[in-house]
Amino acid sequence: MEPAPGRRWQKLLYERQPFPDNYVDRRFLEELRKNVHARRYRYRAVVFQSGAVVQQLCSVCVFVLTWWYMDAGMLSPQGLFGAALASSLLGYVLFDAVDGGAGRRESGRTRWADLKSTLVFAAFTYGFSPVLKTLTESISTDTIYAMSALMLLGHLIFFDYGANAAIVSSTLSLNMAIFASVCLASRLPRSLHAFVMVTFAMQIFALWPMLQKKLKARTPRCYVGVTVLFALAALAGLATVSSVGAVLFASLLLAISCLCPYCLIRLQLLKDNIHGPWDEAEIKEDLSRFLM
Repeated sequence: MEPAPGRRWQKLLYERQPFPDNYVDRRFLEELRKNVHARRYRYRAVVFQSGAVVQQLCSVCVFVLTWWYMDAGMLSPQGLFGAALASSLLGYVLFDAVDGGAGRRESGRTRWADLKSTLVFAAFTYGFSPVLKTLTESISTDTIYAMSALMLLGHLIFFDYGANAAIVSSTLSLNMAIFASVCLASRLPRSLHAFVMVTFAMQIFALWPMLQKKLKARTPRCYVGVTVLFALAALAGLATVSSVGAVLFASLLLAISCLCPYCLIRLQLLKDNIHGPWDEAEIKEDLSRFLM
């Protein structure tokens, strides 16, 4: 019952009313709204978006496998450099062919500028490769492996998968991956190995994601095909080292690309966010004129 039957309660703070401060009438729940801003996901769309996570996991796997092959003497630095150079040239051509060169024209960057940047990076990396080789001589190998694993894990955590979150930092993610590559390269036999390893790390952690983002935006079907082929290649390489590891890694990829999206869709059905007159007030008027 209302304290004052002859007067109707109003939701006003500036007027004194004969009601308790915590009083609300029966109309209070009429403005209740549920899941006003909730996003509805489709399974295929979520699986498609999970491809970025799958590709980055495969990139880390391919990088570690490449280092293992070089450390075991099963892969020569000349062979890796040649393969990386050929794939980089192919990716460079494909990067421009996907959008017909529109992105290059918008940025105003020329091919000559790209060539100069590549030559400067290669020259500096090659010149400092003896330093990179002896940089961590005073650090134990177990510590190097632990630091590398931690840095690669941080690279996966802070990588930009397309989410608008505060934890995302492309610069930090790339720096952690390069730091891990320097640590692992310092345990290779020669300075040439270190040079090739750091160069390959820059290609797979910096250039490869740029191509994948453009493929994802321009040609989704091609992006899906490349993701599947890249995952199969990573699994095939891992199977040559450890069959158990390949099975576990395949299970991880399937869980991320198939099981996690299914769980997200199912959990969305249980989402129950309520909105009503108890929400904080939102000022929708443009107040920028008061800041002048």
